[in-house]
Amino acid sequence: MIDLQRLRTARGVDLTAWPPRYDPAYLPSDKEEYWLPELECAGEAERNEIVFGKLTNQIRYAWERSPFYRRRWQEAGVSPDTLKSLDDLARFPVIQKAEMRVAQETNPPFGDLLCIEAEEISRIHGTSGTTGRPVVFGIGRDDWDRVANAHARIMWAAGIRPHDRIIICSFFSLYVGSWGALIGGERIRAAMFPFGAGIAGQTARAVEWALTVRPTAFYGTPSYALRFAEVARDEGVNPRDFGLRILFFSGEPGAGIPSTKRLIEETFGGACIDMGSMAEMTPWMTNGECRQRTGMHLWQDIVYAEVCDPDTYKPVPFGREGTPVYTHLERTSQPMIRLASNDRTRWINAPCPCGRTYPRLPDGIYGRYDDVFIIRGKNLYPSAIEDALRGVEGFGGEFQVVISRQDSMDELLIRAEYIPAENAEGSIDVLRTTMGEKIRARLGLRPILELVPQGTLPRTEFKARRVIDDRDVYRTSVVRTK
Repeated sequence: MIDLQRLRTARGVDLTAWPPRYDPAYLPSDKEEYWLPELECAGEAERNEIVFGKLTNQIRYAWERSPFYRRRWQEAGVSPDTLKSLDDLARFPVIQKAEMRVAQETNPPFGDLLCIEAEEISRIHGTSGTTGRPVVFGIGRDDWDRVANAHARIMWAAGIRPHDRIIICSFFSLYVGSWGALIGGERIRAAMFPFGAGIAGQTARAVEWALTVRPTAFYGTPSYALRFAEVARDEGVNPRDFGLRILFFSGEPGAGIPSTKRLIEETFGGACIDMGSMAEMTPWMTNGECRQRTGMHLWQDIVYAEVCDPDTYKPVPFGREGTPVYTHLERTSQPMIRLASNDRTRWINAPCPCGRTYPRLPDGIYGRYDDVFIIRGKNLYPSAIEDALRGVEGFGGEFQVVISRQDSMDELLIRAEYIPAENAEGSIDVLRTTMGEKIRARLGLRPILELVPQGTLPRTEFKARRVIDDRDVYRTSVVRTK
């Protein structure tokens, strides 16, 4: 049994209250591997008692304060009394982003998910709205403090310490990722350098500042880290000269793709740490690797994750692939209970060398079920193409996937960069053959390959968008000729 008294006296954590109370003065010594070893290294059954207690309180709280959840659960024939064990959570319906948008359109701006008075909101964030109406997050002050504490725990597991200096190269805007990294680092008492991103010429300035300030850790997206390295080289700087020992990422699958992780580590000479669930699920770091880098731990005592069948939303056994479904355990302002991510992953429950006993996502989040594109009956994901290309020597760093249709047949064009200095005219054909064989082995089909010089394709300072589907152009032209 977990010693709650010791947690309270030695760690400043009161788990007898809900939501839990965390002492903001608590900090482990630099040499300690764990922030809360009593929880992180506990047996699954012991920790699940804590998880179930939090879950029971969270569900009753939402039932009492959120018309949205009461309505949805009554329609599904469940209530707080339904929850007799953790397994019973699967009887509760999942919620989708589309439902949240409808709720917020009906009751703007926060919808009827909000469980605190509007006057108690401390932070307002939201989604970008690139795939639909933006979803608004209202976060209370106490929740924001708990997010900082949770992120500090997970960043500590990644190896971040108070002596670190962290450069944040990502947008400071509605996007909550940058803010989450900032407050987690501040809670650890690291020196935070919120440089930002998105302004013309800012990457070159980031290179200059990084050489001056000498950060030891970097936060951003994997795509932007590689862009940062590319600009550094253009300025005559070896990316290893920055002295970064830890690079931690969210926002896209790259840090969990083996070849991309390896490239980042070889480029910078630091550890590449994969993190991130969903903005709605902040503290979003609760899918987060430790410094052993054996896949993302699911920090189940902060946000409870189930990996589920994407059709039934019932949990799948360990070792199987599915989609994460997330439930807050400590949220008073706008709790998400069984939020479907539609991401694609696989989970296991094998030991990690770090000693933590959480389930893990050994391959990270490697795509979305709605990112899949079907070519000649095969389900293909951009992350598989990225992994194949980054394993080819001479690849220039960026690629683009163009799906079209010729004579009612789907065609896959991959436009890939090559490094001109390493590929003389005669060797480009060899490189094209090598790339084609790697992609065919990974995807099971042979695409059309178009090689372009390094620097031809657009770069990003945020999430990479690499797939262009032109099949609608073909469909439209067919309709018009009928």
